[in-house]
Amino acid sequence: MVPRYSRPAMTAIWSPETRFGIWFEIEAHATQKLGELGVVPESAAKALWDWWATNPTIDVAAIDAIEAVTKHDVIAFLTWVAENVGDEARFMHQGMTSSDVLDTCLAVQLTRAADILLEDLDQLLAVLKRRAYEHKLTPTIGRSHGIHAEPVTFGLKLAEAYAEFSRCKTRLIAARADIATCAISGAVGTFANIDPRVEQHVADKLGLTVEPVSTQVIPRDRHAMFFATLGVIASSIERLAVEVRHLQRTEVLEAEEYFSPGQKGSSAMPHKRNPVLTENLTGLARMVRAAVIPAMENVALWHERDISHSSVERYIGPDATITLDFALARLTGVIDKLLVYPERMQKNLDRMGGLVHSQRVLLALTQAGVSREDSYRLVQRNAMKVWESDGELSLLELLKADDEVTAALSPQQIEEKFDLDYHFKAVDTIFERVFAD
Repeated sequence: MVPRYSRPAMTAIWSPETRFGIWFEIEAHATQKLGELGVVPESAAKALWDWWATNPTIDVAAIDAIEAVTKHDVIAFLTWVAENVGDEARFMHQGMTSSDVLDTCLAVQLTRAADILLEDLDQLLAVLKRRAYEHKLTPTIGRSHGIHAEPVTFGLKLAEAYAEFSRCKTRLIAARADIATCAISGAVGTFANIDPRVEQHVADKLGLTVEPVSTQVIPRDRHAMFFATLGVIASSIERLAVEVRHLQRTEVLEAEEYFSPGQKGSSAMPHKRNPVLTENLTGLARMVRAAVIPAMENVALWHERDISHSSVERYIGPDATITLDFALARLTGVIDKLLVYPERMQKNLDRMGGLVHSQRVLLALTQAGVSREDSYRLVQRNAMKVWESDGELSLLELLKADDEVTAALSPQQIEEKFDLDYHFKAVDTIFERVFAD
């Protein structure tokens, strides 16, 4: 976790204080249910909760000092609680194993992290929707392979991003549900020394569902899917960030990141206005995706369990969620303040002498009885003249002067194929599909 790319709410989820606090809740809830079942005295849970109510401060340094001796984090925690609560604390952890605490805690942390990420996505979606409608009919050039293709609108670009992040939200909701499971099943997951009703009680208290069958650990396919979902979201962030970066290039300059008063773009060149935020988002997306392969490799544990996954998750849990939270917030800010230049969009659209209308002329010729091969040849030979003139020539005028073309289409019919608004007749339909909800 790098403080530069962190936000407080998400970072707090992964603090030692939060982790030990969740451990305590798991142990106390389990002890409470064990008391109700008559396995331990009911006074044991009362002693735990009474102490917690008056001393809700975790002494991380003291627990770490104990762990330096025990070389076992859960035992160190239990020892510290016992030192503070007293004799009744001996009934904690009855029939449980360390993974019951660790895995259930991780489920709580990832679920809370998912909730923050879902809020982030909602904020991003709201900004994308607002700006999409703002530029719903702002003409711009669509590009394929980086080359001018046909007209689109800038609103459609943003609507496409909205649809993509809507899918991301749907996936994250599913991944959240998948990861939100509780395992209090004891050694090798057989419930030999603890009643399954304890697991259900803890799950209910922590807002989780019970893991149908755990092998002392919660199956890591759940975690793999969770981090894979984060990786896909990161890739969607990068896709939109790359679009902004391309649009900000000097030769294009159809949109650019907001450049605040006093901001500097280069230590050497005072004129520079660089797309630093979206370049940063590309880098952050790479870091989130870096968690995906380790998470997938964690699925194949030995037999009922090993701890080869543990060190990995101590890294990727905080790093991936904290980084993605920051990236989503940064992207939301970029889109919210994005500077959009409709005049430059129109200038670029017109730059190549009307080549963007070539397909309409091609189709009109075929409908007028010319073979597709000949239609393509007629349009292309004129289009290449425009291309080679760097847009100085006009495709419309060249077509109107081409006898083979005018033998099939009148000048008026040719001119009709250069109507820009024709390309936007389905924009309303697309917006209705995207923003129907």
